[in-house]
This record gives sequence, structure tokens and C-alpha cells, in this order.
Amino acid sequence: MKRVLLKLSGEALAGDKHQGFDEPTVTEVAKQVKKLVDNGVEVGIVIGGGNFWRGRTSNTIDRTKADQIGMLATVMNCIYVSEIFRSVGMKTAVMTPFECGSMTKLFSKDRANKYFGKGMVCFFAGGTGHPYFSTDTATVLRAVEIEAEVILLAKAIDGVYDSDPKTNPAAVRYDEVSIQEVIDKKLAVVDLTASIMCMENKMPMYVFGLNEEDSIVKAMSGKFNGTVVTV
Repeated sequence: MKRVLLKLSGEALAGDKHQGFDEPTVTEVAKQVKKLVDNGVEVGIVIGGGNFWRGRTSNTIDRTKADQIGMLATVMNCIYVSEIFRSVGMKTAVMTPFECGSMTKLFSKDRANKYFGKGMVCFFAGGTGHPYFSTDTATVLRAVEIEAEVILLAKAIDGVYDSDPKTNPAAVRYDEVSIQEVIDKKLAVVDLTASIMCMENKMPMYVFGLNEEDSIVKAMSGKFNGTVVTV
């Protein structure tokens, strides 16, 4: 594949601490992505903000303001992870859909293509820039915009299950499932808006656990331990 969009869970980056950053975990992710970049793959990245903030769990704050806090959490995550990527020898750029001082660049497809052409990893921070849209939706939106071939969905669990494995020990993992089935059975791979965008734009996803050894590299080789969401 020439170009992929990697979605990283904020919680997964926090490791066992569940909040903030676990630097060894992030460094391991960086080393894996470097293997892809060194092989000529163009990598875009979206990171969730759950290691800092989940606005929908707040019943006190106005939803719009809560979502704005979440957008800024993803900016912090992208700046941090971008710097870890640089420390292992990659060139990076962080883009946002809104002005963020001199810390980020304003997103455009043309700018992203220019950075990809220079061998840079592009971080897409700040979600869609609007409330009521999750980082799931931002992930699919950016993947479609940059014409990625697949979304690599690195989560805290190792694939798509027929029910929640945290509450149901007998939950069964799919090796392959269609996006239509994901929507019909409400399998919650990504939220409904993102699922419909995947279906309409024929954007496949590889869903796998971030904590498995070399999981990102294995996903690219097709030998990974997870679920393929087909379109």
C-alpha cells in the first residue's frame, strides 16, 4: 500500500496508567511506523483524546464546550507523539482544521500531499473542528480526503467482537466483517456517522490491538491478529 491512515486510541497511548502518556508505548509505536515510512508508505495519523478528556461523560459542561476541550486534547496528543516520532528519526507535521498559533499548520489536502511528498508523517489533530463529531468521524473524513487505501484502527482491544468482551467472556471475535454488518448489528467499531462514511466511500478498516507486538507492521503485511472490516 502507498498511503494509509492510522488511528491511535488515546487510552492505548496511556498504557496501564490510563491517563496522560506512557512514553515506552509511544516510542514503540514510533519505531513501528518508521518501518512503514522506510519502506515508502505514506502515513497519516489521527489520535483520540480519551487519555485526557471524554466530553460526553460530563453532564455539567455544555456539549459544544466539552467537545472543544476534546479537540484540544487531540492537539496535545499529536504534538507529543509527533515529537516522539522525530526522536526516532522521522519528519513530521501537525495539522489542525482551525488556527492554533504557530504550533500547527492549517489542514488542507494540498498541504498534506506536499508533506507526504517530502516523506513526512502527517498528524491530523483537532478532529473535524466542529462539535458533535468524534475522532472516529475525523479519521474517516481525513482518510477519504487524502485518498488513503485503508484505515488502520489501533485500539485497546484486539479486533471486532459480536459483543463487548469486557462484559461478556464468551464474546466471539470476527476475522472479517462487512461495514454493513457493523452498522446493522451495532458492533461499535467506530461510531455510526463514521461507519456510514466508510460505507459510502468504500473505505476498509483493519482493526487490531495496539499492545500486541509489531501490531501495526503486521496489519500492513496482512498477517495481523485482528479484524478486517470490508466494504
